[in-house]
Amino acid sequence: MTGMIRGIGATGFVASALMAGTAIAQTVPPVTPTPTPTPTPVPAAAPDDYPPPEEAQAAPDIAPVPVTTLVTGGKLALDKVGQTVTVLSTEDIERIGGADFTRVLALIPGVTTTRDGAQGSATQVHFRGAAPGDVLVMIDGVRMTDVAGQSGGFDFGTLTTAGIDRIDVLRGTNSVVWGSGAIGGVIALTTPETKGILASVEVGTHDNVAYNLGAGIRKDRYAIAFNVGYVADDSYPGERDDGPGGYHQWHLGGRGRYNLTDTLSVIATARYADGKESGKGFPTPLELAGDPVSALETEQFSGRTAAHFEKGGVMLEAGYAVSTTRRVYLDTISDVTGQPATTNPTWLGRSERADLSGSIKLPAGFAANFGADDEWMSYSSSYNPVQRARIDSAHALFGWYGPVATLTAGFRVDDHSQFGSHESYSANASVKLVEGVRLRASYAEGFKSPTLYQLYSQFGNSALRPETANSYDGGIEYSGDDGRIKLAATAYRRDSRNAMGFTGCTGSVLPACVNRPDGTFINVGVARADGVELEATLVPSAKLRLSALYSYDNARDRTPGGATEGKQLAHSPHDAVTATVDWTSPFKGVVLSADVRVQSGSWDDAANTVRLGTSELTTLRASLPFGRFVDFYGRIENLFNDHTPTVAGYGTIGRGAFAGIRIRY
Repeated sequence: MTGMIRGIGATGFVASALMAGTAIAQTVPPVTPTPTPTPTPVPAAAPDDYPPPEEAQAAPDIAPVPVTTLVTGGKLALDKVGQTVTVLSTEDIERIGGADFTRVLALIPGVTTTRDGAQGSATQVHFRGAAPGDVLVMIDGVRMTDVAGQSGGFDFGTLTTAGIDRIDVLRGTNSVVWGSGAIGGVIALTTPETKGILASVEVGTHDNVAYNLGAGIRKDRYAIAFNVGYVADDSYPGERDDGPGGYHQWHLGGRGRYNLTDTLSVIATARYADGKESGKGFPTPLELAGDPVSALETEQFSGRTAAHFEKGGVMLEAGYAVSTTRRVYLDTISDVTGQPATTNPTWLGRSERADLSGSIKLPAGFAANFGADDEWMSYSSSYNPVQRARIDSAHALFGWYGPVATLTAGFRVDDHSQFGSHESYSANASVKLVEGVRLRASYAEGFKSPTLYQLYSQFGNSALRPETANSYDGGIEYSGDDGRIKLAATAYRRDSRNAMGFTGCTGSVLPACVNRPDGTFINVGVARADGVELEATLVPSAKLRLSALYSYDNARDRTPGGATEGKQLAHSPHDAVTATVDWTSPFKGVVLSADVRVQSGSWDDAANTVRLGTSELTTLRASLPFGRFVDFYGRIENLFNDHTPTVAGYGTIGRGAFAGIRIRY
């Protein structure tokens, strides 16, 4: 009944927003379209023919300047944004190849990953030394925060590259636009409006297989597409289950669009994934500490439906989104009897969100972006009854968009049912110095609310306050007239306070430890991360593409008088380098490529007592186009068989060989 009431309310919410949009459109004179705050704009019709694979993998020029919504919430070209944003296209994803999403993230400076073993095991992403829970992940506009998780961070082990059309990444804080969780950065994934059939099959060592099929119809008036796939491998240490390997997952996604009029369209997206991992590739919740657990099954669902209105200088979009994550730990042993548990412990987190966003172009180059949303969250487990919380939010940004400079400033108010209201502010600027050279600078505030697990589990602390951050970012970029050269340098600093951490309560006199003998969550300390990121891309000819990335990050605990003051934050390497070369040979358009990723050592714990060594991963890639619609490819990963772990106590896989075929029709 509650879900039905919310569904009816959401329908009314959308209808009211569109009626309001029509009224605004009648009062605002027609003007040139403005940047519009929507992650799902109405796509334009695509050409009938797909480009041959060799063109997709070795384009003569860097792609035209893309637009992004991650800075202001509205569409804005990358050469005008004031923060650091990277956009990866379908061609970038296919060029890297394979289902492992972390290999694509290596193309972004300032991004590092930790993984409890092989592909499919628990995988966390760190931006500029920030904790995984401080990185907001969205799929087709749906927030993927796991409200039933210990940190809320998205597990990238549950995600593959299949069915992803575009990846927008903002490195830095931006809670004014995106709210809770956007402290270290934001990752926005977009699924495609597929036209025709796209299929791929890949096999490799460690019994690795990856199958994917995408199909769709795309017209000016409507579009419908789906994607289905399966991935599995058998590369985990430890006990196996009866399934087809250490990890296997089915995933299914869909997207639809229908243009009701020239100015009004309806868009719907959905994603479902069901994966199972065995062995020792995942951590267990605090309630299961010390219990033998042989497998984890993770089930995810996310979906959003939205109505998009755009006329003249006015845009409005109203949407309703749902996201759930269900985790089941299999074959556990009861602490009391020592016998197999009669039920498998389960954790379930759910988020529902109604949102309204819009933009209005104002005279003299000014524009306003705005939005409001309500989010309802619930959490339950085999150890806890259902607990709920709600966040109501509103934000606005005002900007001036001139021919050589852009300036924006904004604010946001979030009201949480547990800890009250929180305000965030931001400002950023971009200035073109001379043709091809621009400066950018930004200041942004961020916050992250505690997860419901941190608040209400048997280890929870309802007195937790949100984590907050102040972020400063500045850089310079150069892009050649023909797009063949791009250079960028960025310096940043982020100060954060009140991060959530777990503490043992044995012998403790902390007020939070009352009635929590096994430990609880508390707000701990102050941290600072500062560093530099360098990027270079060179395309000297249509046959050769070179790129190099370097990031230096100094992330340390700055808590005055704290036991770990001055220590390097866990899993925060100082240096990371990525170099990539792609060359199209004269022989039948064969593309030969190599990627090298070197990451300096880091610490596994806050006290800096467990050292993780320097890692090096080299990948060789090759692809052979066969006509316009078929592409054969292969690669060797971890060429030099490096076994350096990214998390202490978990192994890493060694050298592997993979081969596959992609078909477009």
